[in-house]
Amino acid sequence: MTIQNAAQGISVTENDFVITRIFEAPKTLVYKAWSDPALMKEWWGPHHFTTPSCEIDLKVGGTYRFVMRSPEGIDYPTGGVYKEIVESERLVFTMNCNEHTKEWHDLLNKNRPNRKGDLHEFVVTVTFEEEHGKTKLTIAKHFDSAEDRNAMVNLGMSEGWNQSLEKLETLLARQ
Repeated sequence: MTIQNAAQGISVTENDFVITRIFEAPKTLVYKAWSDPALMKEWWGPHHFTTPSCEIDLKVGGTYRFVMRSPEGIDYPTGGVYKEIVESERLVFTMNCNEHTKEWHDLLNKNRPNRKGDLHEFVVTVTFEEEHGKTKLTIAKHFDSAEDRNAMVNLGMSEGWNQSLEKLETLLARQ
């Protein structure tokens, strides 16, 4: 395993990108922030981004779709299908960024010299673990290849997730 940034709880293994955080909140509340569209709209996306649209059909086989909007007004729709749900324990879903702008895909493909075309989808596993009244949140993104993972990291995935989780922390503190 290669640690990319241990201070921020980020690690990279084979085709995976993993980020871990401890939140001063019960896991039921952290899980709710991932499963309630109104709450998710408050924290999803980096600083200065908004999420004007969030639809969640939280059941195995159900779909979700978020639209993250940049400060410049560019929309980044993301969607997928829930593969596994264990309430307050685990969410497994696909993530598809194919609706992102052509410019985003062009930047991604500059970092994927051996793989062209859309990234298609990757699998995300989110786990919620109780730790002395706090919650250990682990987000693992599994890509088809290390090249795809690296391309996403080079586009700012680490920074984006850290900023989103900072927003989540602020939201949880208000609850």
